Amino acid sequence: MILSDLKILERMRDGRILVRPYRRDCLGSNSYDVHLGKYLAIYTDATLDARTPGAVREFRIPKEGFVLEPGQLYLGVTEEYTETHDCVPFLEGKSSVGRLGVDIHSTAGKGDVGFCNYWTLEMSVKLPVRIYAGMPIGQLIYFEVSGPVGSPYGKKRSAKYRTVSAHPTPSRMYLNFPNGGARRRTPR
Repeated sequence: MILSDLKILERMRDGRILVRPYRRDCLGSNSYDVHLGKYLAIYTDATLDARTPGAVREFRIPKEGFVLEPGQLYLGVTEEYTETHDCVPFLEGKSSVGRLGVDIHSTAGKGDVGFCNYWTLEMSVKLPVRIYAGMPIGQLIYFEVSGPVGSPYGKKRSAKYRTVSAHPTPSRMYLNFPNGGARRRTPR
């Protein structure tokens, strides 16, 4: 079941949902609007390897905006820090952003109970689009969980994105491999 605006407010009042900064006008009937943070990052290697950390170049979005180009993956970040302690947050793109051809996540729209951080966005576009820091970018929708949660995100040993950062976080898929993903060179 999706939480209504009044249920979201109730959970904010008792500390089960936190959005910082909070703006009342961003609360919709059943969602909360989030904004694009001031940093973007792009991977610097032409080919990414799931077993190794990908190098990125991070930059600040200039005041005059930045043009996203097709064929490039951009890592963005929300301006808002969020905490969700007893429901499942889903991040979806705003329809106005989608109508510009901007996708804000390729696969990772669902958060976990216990996720406490900024949201990294996996952004791509169909056509060149100028974007701006602070623009509305997505909306958080909260789903009620049925039953107690035995392993909230922040307490899971396998949680790879616990370090709080207002900067885009590159993939940490390499941590899923033995030895933290270190590739072994085979002797010749």
